[in-house]
Amino acid sequence: MCLIAFAWQRHPAFRLLLVGNRDERHDRPAKALQWWPDHPDLLAGRDLQAGGTWLAVSRHGRFATVTNYREPEVSQRGLRSRGGIVQRFVAGTASPQAFAAELDGNRYAGFSLLFTDGHELWYLSNRGDPPRQLEAGVYGLSNAALDTPWPKVIRSRAGLQQLIDDDRINREALIRLLQDRAPAPAGEVDFGEIPFDVARLRSAPFIVAPEYGTRCTSALLWTSDGEITLAERRFDADGRNVGETAITFSVNQARATS
Repeated sequence: MCLIAFAWQRHPAFRLLLVGNRDERHDRPAKALQWWPDHPDLLAGRDLQAGGTWLAVSRHGRFATVTNYREPEVSQRGLRSRGGIVQRFVAGTASPQAFAAELDGNRYAGFSLLFTDGHELWYLSNRGDPPRQLEAGVYGLSNAALDTPWPKVIRSRAGLQQLIDDDRINREALIRLLQDRAPAPAGEVDFGEIPFDVARLRSAPFIVAPEYGTRCTSALLWTSDGEITLAERRFDADGRNVGETAITFSVNQARATS
């Protein structure tokens, strides 16, 4: 993922609310959201180039998503796919604390990881942020540290807070929140190592461009009584809706608490 707004234990009816945009090259092959044939308890889209995923949830109440760090291009030789981290946690049984302790971040390019077993929500990055359990709250995450005050992070986080305050939580409202295609004002663009025009284009929550842009928006609604809905709306290079999948299931509480 490249932009995520999420709320942990901030609405009485929902344990976790999350919406995220996956920005990627349009020619990078991927499978749509589905139960994986080789991991029947894992629900996710799939990156067909590296084999991992950007966001996944399991029947047993485990969830994870990853964002890449915006940094100068580095050689990927010898580095593992960051999408494999998501699959490894969601398909595993380790507690978030144990998983964070044993994960060797040096084996990956820059990333931030958000992950939960349904009881604790954790965040970690291999670019300076130590692992930590998150308190109840509304957060934003993009291609930097948690709650880095980029305009699209601030805008998306505030939008989610407003939905909660107005009690207008539903799948469509979450997805629409990240359909915002307006770039940040020129004076607010943090372009760092990339050209200004590219940075401004990518400062919009939803990116439309011929080669690289928003490929899908994912919305997760996890109720307090253990029902999970995961929806994925997919887009082409012109930003047009080309398909949607939504799956609802109840968590296997016996496995989720083991």
